[in-house]
Amino acid sequence: MFDPALLKLAEVLLADCRSQNIKIAVAESCTGGWLSAHLTEIAGSSAVFDRGFVTYSNEAKMDMLGVPSAILAQFGAVSEPCARAMAAGVLDNAPEAQLSAAITGIAGPGGGSAEKPVGLVHLAVLRRGHGVVHQAMRYGDLGRQAIRLAAVRTALEMMLDAAAV
Repeated sequence: MFDPALLKLAEVLLADCRSQNIKIAVAESCTGGWLSAHLTEIAGSSAVFDRGFVTYSNEAKMDMLGVPSAILAQFGAVSEPCARAMAAGVLDNAPEAQLSAAITGIAGPGGGSAEKPVGLVHLAVLRRGHGVVHQAMRYGDLGRQAIRLAAVRTALEMMLDAAAV
């Protein structure tokens, strides 16, 4: 399950955050906890990783992260506004954390549409005191596992960039 290249990225992120005394928390939908799993696979991650929310359903996004129902009704769960709200909701619900990441997308094999195809993933990273950074990735229909691993990679890279600010 664990990708060695992703584990290396996670290790670098955790070391960077540890050296700056930054705590991390994340929210995951389509990756179902894989980002959290890669982070916690690294020994000593508890010094940096605070918590992870797996918010697969819209109800979980609203209940656990405070994503407004109006965002979900207007834009859907796979959208920039939802990813941004998830990242903010993580920090609202993880007071010790300074850095959050949120992932929401369509990993397939079904569930896509012309507007939101399989492989579309929205990611948002928020560092307290800085703005939210968003990326919409269109990985294509690579297969469920490949899309999920690609999203974990993008999230780790975005978090590394945010930790360097």
